[in-house]
Amino acid sequence: MADMKYQPVSYDPNKSLDNDLQNPDFKKAYKAIEDEFAALDALLAARRRAGMTQEQVAAKMGVSQPSLARVEASLGSHKHSPSLEMLRKYAAAVNCKLEIRLVPQ
Repeated sequence: MADMKYQPVSYDPNKSLDNDLQNPDFKKAYKAIEDEFAALDALLAARRRAGMTQEQVAAKMGVSQPSLARVEASLGSHKHSPSLEMLRKYAAAVNCKLEIRLVPQ
């Protein structure tokens, strides 16, 4: 066991997702919550662009950091969907404007 060396295993999340999407059951489940993942990606990207931490965004919104963490986490968990007002506050805190679009399928 002492002769074993650490050999990291490469991981490409996009390749893994592409592979998982080959399974029809997985694909159906993924498509059902795809919009929530897109919303989470949009929040996190806006926060990164603003160069802010959860704590900083929470302070600007007037909420606690754990509350903001729950908002970000809720988009993938189905436990609680943030209100439009919460999303407006988030957008304002990261110097963005909230837009909602319906796109024909």
